[in-house]
Amino acid sequence: MWLLPVFSDLCRLASRAFYRLSVDGPAIPPEGPVLIVANHPNSLVDAVVVSGMAGRRVRFLAKAPLFADPKLGWLVRAAGAIPVYRRQDNVSAVDRNLDAFGAVIAELAKGAAIGIFPEGISHSEPSLVQLRTGTARMAIGTYEETGRTFPIIPVGLVPERKERFRSAMRVVLGEPVAWDDLAEEGRENREAVRELTKRIDRGLRRVTLNLEAWEDRPLVETAEAIWSQRMGEAEGSAEQILRYEVTARILAAVRRGSDGRWSALQRSLIGHRRRLAVLGLRPRDLRSGAGPKAVMVRWRRLYLSSIPAAALAGAGHVAFWVPFQLTRALTAKAAPALDRLSTYKLLIGILAYGAWVVAIALVALWLWGRWVALASLVLLPPLGMAGLWIREWWREVARDIGRVLVLRNRQQVVEELGVEQRRLGTELQALYEAWDSGRVR
Repeated sequence: MWLLPVFSDLCRLASRAFYRLSVDGPAIPPEGPVLIVANHPNSLVDAVVVSGMAGRRVRFLAKAPLFADPKLGWLVRAAGAIPVYRRQDNVSAVDRNLDAFGAVIAELAKGAAIGIFPEGISHSEPSLVQLRTGTARMAIGTYEETGRTFPIIPVGLVPERKERFRSAMRVVLGEPVAWDDLAEEGRENREAVRELTKRIDRGLRRVTLNLEAWEDRPLVETAEAIWSQRMGEAEGSAEQILRYEVTARILAAVRRGSDGRWSALQRSLIGHRRRLAVLGLRPRDLRSGAGPKAVMVRWRRLYLSSIPAAALAGAGHVAFWVPFQLTRALTAKAAPALDRLSTYKLLIGILAYGAWVVAIALVALWLWGRWVALASLVLLPPLGMAGLWIREWWREVARDIGRVLVLRNRQQVVEELGVEQRRLGTELQALYEAWDSGRVR
């Protein structure tokens, strides 16, 4: 477990380098026992993201085969992971889960933070899969040993494109799951275990995006964005993900119904989104002054368009072009499954970029001496990240300028889209009211 003391700090750097990360919701308690439960769309990267945002040491449960994996075994052992023996991996070893349960209970009793993915598997399904009951049994078992409850915190991981470097990743922390009334029932009480599992499931669904099919995501996002023009913009990721969840449930209920009006509404939403996409606009851009205001907000960072900033961006790109291409080539050759793709990219990237920085430092040592070599080791990583952030800012400003030009030069089309959006907003409000009153289920 030699890596555990610094694992959270390293994970914070890695997750913020790989994703454009946002964290919303109440903070994880900084001390005392806590059970962190999260959805599992992204293999080992999920543990990296959760550990990075936790702000404290977290020991995770991990499937036993990972400990014997020649590529990853050293990492899960060094990070202090606790092995879980799954029936699908080795039926004969399932009895050893008693050791895992004992280890978790012992760690919680000592005031540790334990991270667990109660779905039991990493997957690319559009919704949570059925939760295993082990999390509930561990929690109640810990109460049996210690006589006190502790927070069970649901954490939702909502990636934009989980496999894509520098895509958006939202981390939403929910309110602790209430379970004081179940604690004294004992882990052998199946009803209590099932009830706590249901509560954990409900907690996770409040902070995750759950769809019937991935094709529904653009529809849900468009509906929420239009709806927001009437309700006001969501205040943070937590509220927006909750809105997504409500919208997804409403649209799923509509799909199961027989009212043709709602099928027509879905087609209208899809068509509206496509027309906006062709123009490079978002629903909120149809509000008066939205485009120019966005550009002015970004141009407060005017210094990022200066010659020194441009030089920094170019130097960062050139300096790390080789490891970037190497990471992409090696990941493509490995051809991992979608839910493991970002894990391969991250681990291969750490090795490729790290080796590249060391190689440059060695060349600098040979040519110019130890001080230049030391400067290379220290300055190259922040140079690469600074250049990356500047180039991302340029792309966002270019998009904003494009939106302003469209809003000014295609006013008739924009007005028509605005009228259409207001009509869709009215229909969505009627749909919500019908669902809220029970007329749509």
